[in-house]
Amino acid sequence: MPDNARVSIPSAFLQELLARADLVEVIGRHVALRKSGANYLGLCPFHAEKSPSFTVSPAKQFYHCFGCGAHGNAIDFLMAHTGAGFREAVHDLAAQLGLTVPEDERSPAERAREAAQRQQQASLTDVLARAAQAYRAQLKAAPRAIDYLKGRGLTGQIAKTFGLGYAPPGWRFLSTVFPDYQDARLVEAGLVVASDEDTADGAASQRRHDRFRDRIMFPIRNVKGEVIGFGGRVIDGGEPKYLNSPETALFHKGEELYGLYEARSAIRQAGCALVVEGYMDVVALAQWGLGHAVATLGTACTPDHVRKLLRFTDDVVFAFDGDAAGRRAAQRALAAALPWATDTRRFRFLLLPPEHDPDSYIRAHGAEAFAAALAQATPLSRFVLEVAAEGCDLATAEGRARATAQAQPLWQALPDGALKRQLLHELAELAALEVRDLQQLWHTDARSGRAAAPSARSARSARSAPAATAPPTHRAHADAIAPGAATAATAEVPAAAPPRGRWPARADAATLQARRAARGLLGRADRIARIVLTTPQAWDWLTADDHALLAAEPPPHGPLFAWLEGQWLEHGAQPWAALREALRGQPFEALALALHDSGLGLERVDANAPEVASADHEELRRELRELLRRMRIEALKQLETDLIGRAATDPAALARYRDVVHERRRLQNEDEPV
Repeated sequence: MPDNARVSIPSAFLQELLARADLVEVIGRHVALRKSGANYLGLCPFHAEKSPSFTVSPAKQFYHCFGCGAHGNAIDFLMAHTGAGFREAVHDLAAQLGLTVPEDERSPAERAREAAQRQQQASLTDVLARAAQAYRAQLKAAPRAIDYLKGRGLTGQIAKTFGLGYAPPGWRFLSTVFPDYQDARLVEAGLVVASDEDTADGAASQRRHDRFRDRIMFPIRNVKGEVIGFGGRVIDGGEPKYLNSPETALFHKGEELYGLYEARSAIRQAGCALVVEGYMDVVALAQWGLGHAVATLGTACTPDHVRKLLRFTDDVVFAFDGDAAGRRAAQRALAAALPWATDTRRFRFLLLPPEHDPDSYIRAHGAEAFAAALAQATPLSRFVLEVAAEGCDLATAEGRARATAQAQPLWQALPDGALKRQLLHELAELAALEVRDLQQLWHTDARSGRAAAPSARSARSARSAPAATAPPTHRAHADAIAPGAATAATAEVPAAAPPRGRWPARADAATLQARRAARGLLGRADRIARIVLTTPQAWDWLTADDHALLAAEPPPHGPLFAWLEGQWLEHGAQPWAALREALRGQPFEALALALHDSGLGLERVDANAPEVASADHEELRRELRELLRRMRIEALKQLETDLIGRAATDPAALARYRDVVHERRRLQNEDEPV
């Protein structure tokens, strides 16, 4: 580790660390705190006291003791309470949040430039805070603005919470607030507009006027509560309806969210964040008790917006107007959310009726109706299918092909995980393709930049696709990845021709697998299925990762394993007789029967003896571990190929590729199969 004199911690990381830390939680690990109004109260850990005088402000992320004067932020507390040095306290706090502390090896000149930039930002913050105070004062003396806000259902308390103000109609109101109206900081902060003009003697001068005039003012705050910009709304019918601060050294609208500072506690309490489009939507929802709403700032939702929200919650709902513009906004939000949609995060989308936005909807129908609508919001996986199918006639091959092309960038934007694998099966069903054919098609597109030539299997699938009269429905996962539905009769008699209008290519695949199993021609998936079908307790030996790996197998094995997992979760280990009855009518019934029968000859005559049964089970366990190890190796090899194809356009793919290679080699070099 480099010494402290030469290596410092980047200031941007420290700001990020303090923004993400919950001071109440950090201090609560060391001090017993109780709620007292807006703050928390406890006995000061820095001096002996019997009556609590130690307060923690969750809004300001600051603690203060009225007895001894101790005060500071999360890092200050850890240093004072644990005796740690600054770097140690930073590393401790970062570890609590699951962050890695970067090292800063900038030159002194670079650090000096950053220090000057920080000084400039602090100066602009002071200017904006002063303007916000002046606008708030103007609101109290503006009956027309007050009547407008009351007409929108807002109270004085909610206006105070969000710091609402009013910019009077004069061109130079701010000249009465700031002693030097020519101060360059007014322009840099986005409060004043300056334009050059020529004087009579040919000299150049600047003409200045306030940017915001005769508007309700919504101060935009960062997560520390500092004003970094404004949004202004007209009271009467003027244009533009909303006017935002321009991009400044403090304000970047592609990164900031209106209302996030005010909503932080409510987001934690609600367990989710609600993203809307307008300032008034945020304030109105808070007025109705839904304080966990935030809004984008006159721009589409960006990945930076999503990343910032994920500091506070893993559950995000996007609620937009139901008109065409709202739907476009929802699709842009989907694109921003996809790279962050891991298996532990939840994104949902709510499109309101076309005549409503969140503000008008909750005023017309009430908070309970709005909460009920939120509960029915569309999950990300379903919205991906809707967006992929938009404008496509799924009753035709051309329409399904177009939907496939529209789905490709959406699916590829998802991070690797169970969600991505499950969605692949549903998209394959939407396209009337086998999963492997769809993967091959998209992988070839990624490598060559042009459409892949159809494989023989996909050609057969296309020829055998039914003449559908309506788009296929999206069924539950086990059905979505299953081959075409087969009746009990066709399952019992594999050679029977499929009825007209079915999916003969998929039914034939299941039949072929059953015939191969009956002849003893077993692949890895066959052998695993044979073990779990003939040994009721074998499913208990597998881990959740094993279950996911098996369920991701292509049909008919993947659907069979998914079905077996459902049976195991619902009923526990079952004897073959019970499984046999439950299998009737399932599309993989014939395959399961053939695999079970092929395993009967492997049973030992005296298998009921405890010592023999134990030995048999240990042998089966070893076989299962080895089969799954090899299956994982093959899956990782396929993933390596996919990542190499994406590396040219996705820098993260190369790093992921190295991790996958390391894991695959580890599995290949293991002495004891796992």
